[in-house]
Amino acid sequence: MPYAESDLLPISALQHLLYCDRQCALILVERQWAENRETAEGLLLHKRAHGGRTTTRPGGRFLRAIPLRSLELGLFGVADVVRWSAGEAPVPVEYKRGRPKKNDCDRVQLCAQALCLEEMTGRPVPLGELFNGTTRRRVAVEMSAGLRDLTAGAAARLHELVRSGRTPPADPGPKCDRCSLRGLCLPRLRLGRSRSARSEFDRLLDALDSPDLADREGG
Repeated sequence: MPYAESDLLPISALQHLLYCDRQCALILVERQWAENRETAEGLLLHKRAHGGRTTTRPGGRFLRAIPLRSLELGLFGVADVVRWSAGEAPVPVEYKRGRPKKNDCDRVQLCAQALCLEEMTGRPVPLGELFNGTTRRRVAVEMSAGLRDLTAGAAARLHELVRSGRTPPADPGPKCDRCSLRGLCLPRLRLGRSRSARSEFDRLLDALDSPDLADREGG
């Protein structure tokens, strides 16, 4: 059953979900955000991609900042660039600041854009491209049946996470060191399953303000 317009979630959240479901819940459920160098550089790269004009080159027309929507997946977003030649399928191009990732985060985000374009245009989108700011190269990504299933499953799981209204417990690991939300997530604390990062932070503040603590410090 198609989603309503009011229920659409951002395509970019799929990458957060596959990186860390707790990170995704902090952003979408608790409405928390923090920048670090990597997120700031990524934002600048996207602004540059969106700010250019539509151009025509030997590879086709390059359309920028194209709004996307899929009622089937319940997603919306913006394609950095869509390369489209007359009589050919559109090709979404997603810009990323770093080197190609070993996991599926970027490919799923790109596939979601392709599925949105298919639904919006009625044309098949068999390929997409990832442009990596470090290598300065575009890498073709096939929209295989497996990748499409993975993307649809991630979209469904994203909606389940938001509907639950709950933030999953932390699962500390090396990825936490690269996360801009580490200071809000508090991954090294043993949080209860039903306790959000925000409520835990408030609890710590209350403890700091407690009379008992003040007495101990004064003594």
